[in-house]
Amino acid sequence: MDGVPALDEPLKNALGAATAKVMAEHLDLHTLGDLLHHYPRRYAERGELTPLSELPLDEHVTVVARVADARVLTFNQGRGRRLEVTITDGSGRLQLVFFGKGVHKPHKDLLPGTRAMFAGKVSMFNRRLQLAHPAYELLRGEDGEEAVDSWAGALIPIYPATTKLESWKIAKAVDAVLPSARDAVDPLPPALREGRGLTGLPDALHKIHRPRSKADIEEARQRLKWDEAFVLQVALARRRFADAQLPAVARRPVPGGLLDAFDAKLPFTLTEGQRSVSKEIFDDLATEHPMHRLLQGEVGSGKTMVALRAMLAVVDAGGQAAMLAPTEVLAQQHHRSVVEMMGDLAEGGMLGGSDQGTKVVLLTGSMGVPARRQALLDLVTGEAGIVIGTHALIEDKVQFHDLGLVVVDEQHRFGVEQRDALRSKGKQPPHLLVMTATPIPRTVAMTVFGDLETSVLDQLPAGRSPIASHVVPAADKPHFLARAWERVREEVEGGHQAYVVCPRIGDAEDEKPKKKSAEDEAEKRPPLAVLEVAEQLTRGPLTGLRVEILHGRMAPDDKDDVMRRFAAGDVDVLVATTVIEVGVNVPNATAMVIMDADRFGVSQLHQLRGRVGRGSAPGLCLLVTEMPEASPARARLGAVAATLDGFELSRIDLEQRREGDVLGQAQSGVRSSLRMLAVIEDEEVIAAAREEATAVVRADPELEHLPELRIALDALLDKEREQYLDKG
Repeated sequence: MDGVPALDEPLKNALGAATAKVMAEHLDLHTLGDLLHHYPRRYAERGELTPLSELPLDEHVTVVARVADARVLTFNQGRGRRLEVTITDGSGRLQLVFFGKGVHKPHKDLLPGTRAMFAGKVSMFNRRLQLAHPAYELLRGEDGEEAVDSWAGALIPIYPATTKLESWKIAKAVDAVLPSARDAVDPLPPALREGRGLTGLPDALHKIHRPRSKADIEEARQRLKWDEAFVLQVALARRRFADAQLPAVARRPVPGGLLDAFDAKLPFTLTEGQRSVSKEIFDDLATEHPMHRLLQGEVGSGKTMVALRAMLAVVDAGGQAAMLAPTEVLAQQHHRSVVEMMGDLAEGGMLGGSDQGTKVVLLTGSMGVPARRQALLDLVTGEAGIVIGTHALIEDKVQFHDLGLVVVDEQHRFGVEQRDALRSKGKQPPHLLVMTATPIPRTVAMTVFGDLETSVLDQLPAGRSPIASHVVPAADKPHFLARAWERVREEVEGGHQAYVVCPRIGDAEDEKPKKKSAEDEAEKRPPLAVLEVAEQLTRGPLTGLRVEILHGRMAPDDKDDVMRRFAAGDVDVLVATTVIEVGVNVPNATAMVIMDADRFGVSQLHQLRGRVGRGSAPGLCLLVTEMPEASPARARLGAVAATLDGFELSRIDLEQRREGDVLGQAQSGVRSSLRMLAVIEDEEVIAAAREEATAVVRADPELEHLPELRIALDALLDKEREQYLDKG
């Protein structure tokens, strides 16, 4: 792809410094190769365009349309002038407005009947969509033949653009560099290309930027998707190949040991799913190569139980197991539930502890010195078989007696560096089990966690109740919100408890001015905050109930205290930030109200909702929003309310976020290399690329016979990426 000498040339040589600077700053494009891989988002046909009726609010759009009418209005006693232009594409109409000095030129250019491309940000004014001061490019041949020529093709490419650089300017820049596409080095092995009937790379680049027909676009897309999928899968296949060469200590459970004693005490039977996943894990642990397994499942499917049994098996075999949680609240929570589940088995070596038991210790950054010193000692001597902690586990001071298994909870929040630092604590690489709370579609698992084998838990344990979810449109229907608080009261009067979740804390830290996003500008108010909401509720709709707050900036002991009292039933309503998102288990909590729910992602909402309905009483989740009915945010909330299936929601989530975010910062710390591949739709391509990649690597692990592929791989795995993959 881009690691090619000719295509490595800086853009400023081809386009001049000014344009190159804007491209670097706003689109992160630096070389000819970068620009050639900046593909059109879609293609406008001369006749049909983004239907004006479907424009998304707040996004930068490019449309081609015809001017229907234009009129100049004066305001402010004739001192101010405003030009209003209505454009139409047959499907809908859109208003454009120009103010002040900016009125003259468009008034002259945009005569009724003129066709042009318009670009700008869609905003709402008087309940109508409009573009204020859009940039435009006339589509007619006044200035010689050139304008007509460049748009003579029936398909006009529309590029991902910014306010600083319109799509048609990007198109002109692409024209300037397109001839160098013939120098592109093709990463796909010839046999694969011919076998799959794929066109060559230079041809694909030409066709994607300047297609003569829809078939051209299809052919180019197919080819460019393969590039991305294949190179990424080769990188992952090489990782798996290298991992399979590493040594590890096999850990086999001992009959009549800790695991058997634990299973004998369980008050319930494991689900079929828990049994079969446990078997997969135990088989992996018994081999002399490190296990690399991803355990994913529905919120509340009992992943912790499966992980705990794996940890006990390793302790039985003489090793130690560490569980890494993303936050202190969660680490404490896990520690408490593990100790509860194990009972006297968690008190090995203590009075009243069981003979087969081991010691379970907690290690977090905010622990007092004596407690921490004791925990560190227990790890070094091997007294503690199980340790549960936060990032504090990774510090240099922490030494293990014999670390055999690392369980990472909630992968998304853990940089791969952390996974890695913990793995280097073993004498030989320990086995690794990664748990994710939100289900991941199979293809994403193949892409993001392509170096891990996947196990899926899809049954909910017996005794879990269904959760009813509803969207509460606070702005359109304020009485719905009043009713929501009545429902919370009813739950509490029925002997249950409730959560109220807010996007912000609302203390002094929060008040520091941050860069405003477009949405904040549009909504003109900051997201609701825990401290304010808690106060309003205690004074208003929930007066008389025991309302407490919980957020990440409280002192650890206070957090623990609030959680403990909430779990014990001494608190009726907990107003919290997303610190409660994961792993909090209070079966008596049946209702959750999420304020400004549109500020959360789909997976996050699903995750939060999983905190209620954990007992025998049915759960209720209310998603409060002020977004207008037709907005994408409302559609997203509707989707969450409509299904409890996390796999379905994770698909929706992915379709709504750009793919780049899926593979982006959270997992790999690099800008996504996927420009054409849609992780969800291209399931077949990804699965096929994985097979081809595995075969290529098996035959030639160092890729000695495929120099072009090596070049592409090096470009993909530029230093930081290479590091990331090595750490997986």
